[in-house]
Amino acid sequence: MSEIGLRTKMLVRDVMSSPVVTIDEAETSNQAAANMDMKDLGAVIVQNKSGKSIGIITERDIVKRVVAKNLKPDSIKAKDIMTTPLVTIEPEASISDAARRMTRLDIRRLGVTYKGNLVGIISSKDILAVMPELIEIMQERHRIEGDARTEEFIETPLSGYCDRCNTYSDSLKERNGQNICDECRIELETEE
Repeated sequence: MSEIGLRTKMLVRDVMSSPVVTIDEAETSNQAAANMDMKDLGAVIVQNKSGKSIGIITERDIVKRVVAKNLKPDSIKAKDIMTTPLVTIEPEASISDAARRMTRLDIRRLGVTYKGNLVGIISSKDILAVMPELIEIMQERHRIEGDARTEEFIETPLSGYCDRCNTYSDSLKERNGQNICDECRIELETEE
């Protein structure tokens, strides 16, 4: 694929959100929540006075560290509820590497840094959003390269709703561009 100029990996930079919304460490938790609400975000990055990213505040942090403890949101500083240190990844890393890092550390977001500067953020939701395209890219790559494993890949059962009868199944298989359940597949075979 590289001979025809196509990248075979999707990189963090391809799916990250940028620019990053930040707050000062001295701001209050209700200011952080208002910022997230206004910009429809699940997290904000916390910076110190010199502008260095030192942590992250997520919706979950606010619930666990402020609301669940019945604390006054306007009296709790961002630096007191942030998760620190901010875990980061390079923009040239693959999204597979990002997903593995998130899984290993049991986190949902990574800061993206380039030459020491925060340039974006990537979340597990960002990665999940591109998974269907990645699967299609992998299938197309196998078709182009004439890889004998293509049929094995396509024959691997999937979970979801049958494109023919709209019933949920744990054993969908691709037939003529549709994901079909066992019952519909048997019907199709008897019709042929």
